[in-house]
Amino acid sequence: MFDGITDISAFILGTIFIVLLPGPNSLYVLSAASRHGIAAGYRGAWGIFVGDTTLMLLATTGAASLLHAIPTLFMGLRYAGALYLSWLGIALLRAAWTRWRKHGLAEETACPAPSALSSSPFRTAFIISVLNPKAILFFVSFFIQFVSPDSAHPVRDFIILGVIVQFFSMLYLSILILGGARLAAQFRQRHWLAITATGGVGGLFICFGLRLANASLG
Repeated sequence: MFDGITDISAFILGTIFIVLLPGPNSLYVLSAASRHGIAAGYRGAWGIFVGDTTLMLLATTGAASLLHAIPTLFMGLRYAGALYLSWLGIALLRAAWTRWRKHGLAEETACPAPSALSSSPFRTAFIISVLNPKAILFFVSFFIQFVSPDSAHPVRDFIILGVIVQFFSMLYLSILILGGARLAAQFRQRHWLAITATGGVGGLFICFGLRLANASLG
């Protein structure tokens, strides 16, 4: 069954380490779950699932080669992703600031989440996922290492590797979602904790945006 995959054990181990690396995808899902509950967290996770699947399909059909051939396309994707992440970060910082000003008010009058984060967790997570040209390059370089050029069924092998990646990704995101739901109870009881977490996540999104803006094809 795995005759076209060069080293399935190494791929699984590498996938686990890669999934555990912090990034905007996992951070957004955790934030959505902690602010809006488990259902919102899973809608965000589904957006990441679809986004990552899209990136894998693009990677296996030569999108990474296109980015190498047209550097301006890579630059456009890079800056679009950086601006979107920074916009989300600024929205969170504004929400934290507004909530801090209302710190003495009752919970039900506290500042609602910015529309960019609460209107559609699926759409937001999907955009975060696909506006990352570095991810396209990562997927294609990672997959190429583990699918033999002589494979008789390369499509099947890529599907197997994709399923493995998505399995561990959804498992990790589920842990974050459940953890985020527990955090929500703490946020409702402690205004300062909610304000600090919202502002901190906003700052991290801006940092992710700046890092993406400085990314290169490598």
